[in-house]
Amino acid sequence: MKRVLIVQNHYIEFGGDDVVVANESAMLRSQGHEVSLWTLRNDELMALGPRIETAWRLGYNGKVRDRLADHIAEFRPDVMHCHNLFPRITLSAYDAAAQAGVPVVQTLHDFRSVCCANAFLYRDGKTCDRCVKGSTYWGAWHRCYRDSWIGSLLVARSLDVHRRARTLERRVQRFIALSKSSRSRFVEGGLPDDRIAVKPNFIADPGCPPVAPRDGALFVGRLSPEKGLMTLAEAWKSIDHPLHVFGAGPLEEALQGASTPRLTLQGHRSSAEVFRAMQQARFLVMPSECLEGFPLVIVEAFANGLPVIASRLGAMAEIIDDGVTGLHFSPGDSRDLADKVAWALAHPQRMAEMGAAARGVYQARYSEATNYRQLMQIYEQAAALDIEYV
Repeated sequence: MKRVLIVQNHYIEFGGDDVVVANESAMLRSQGHEVSLWTLRNDELMALGPRIETAWRLGYNGKVRDRLADHIAEFRPDVMHCHNLFPRITLSAYDAAAQAGVPVVQTLHDFRSVCCANAFLYRDGKTCDRCVKGSTYWGAWHRCYRDSWIGSLLVARSLDVHRRARTLERRVQRFIALSKSSRSRFVEGGLPDDRIAVKPNFIADPGCPPVAPRDGALFVGRLSPEKGLMTLAEAWKSIDHPLHVFGAGPLEEALQGASTPRLTLQGHRSSAEVFRAMQQARFLVMPSECLEGFPLVIVEAFANGLPVIASRLGAMAEIIDDGVTGLHFSPGDSRDLADKVAWALAHPQRMAEMGAAARGVYQARYSEATNYRQLMQIYEQAAALDIEYV
């Protein structure tokens, strides 16, 4: 696996999957691999023409397939590792690899490629799995993609076409799920159980966090409804302790108007600034109300010796050991969250011990060296599995 082709469709805003792509590319290069990063960006979709063409080719983009095929012929990769393919690259990327006999690995960052129009298995303020085994057209009925009936219909149709054609099963040699909980959902959605490996996200070691007094709480992430921000704001009305919110998104105005004087919006900040804040805070709060695949922010917190108070839901409940590396609360329950925060503030020594335990878990499970070994094993398994191109 000397030559690795990484395929990624960047959204306009730099997201968690983009960080994963950057981290894995740097890791592979540091280990002596030749890496080609083949990307498309959504910036061009600000213009009407590209937006119409992307919508028209949402299910399958033959132009992109041909461009990628030319690159594969030039680079001659040993494996093609796909991340996000929506909306411009599409699953047509698999055909470009199959025609050249190149094995494909697909990291499943969210649930859109399998069944869910909005990618989060989240609707009307709660988790939703209606399309996991049922018709993907429920996503159109409920306008799950950007609250647009037409957009949701186009996404739902694309999902339905590829589900019926079994495109992912026929074209992808190995899938990567980021947690056991998300893996179980993908199996429910129809992906082959024996081809899904669990490999969590990782970050390079920022170094042992400084020994210093910690104060304040943090939220780091997109300011959007599925992240549980309004539950967080409601809980903080009764808490007399600073909460620093790092990130941007559609709920920024609503949070500014919330009557929570101890909550301050810090906006989007660099990774270095976020890491400094993590090394100074008492704990991170993660109130997500959707089924996160594997929140990279948890690994970042653990690496910086920061315990996490998170919703008892999906990957968050799996990664955070309640009472050991953080605390769980009932998703969407602002009173329960306020109670857990009050306990954390009343027990600073226990929270410091949880932070030290979190750092130990990072070193054992989420380090670069551990992740590299896991990724190489997945690449080798993909190369060994022959899927007939039909």
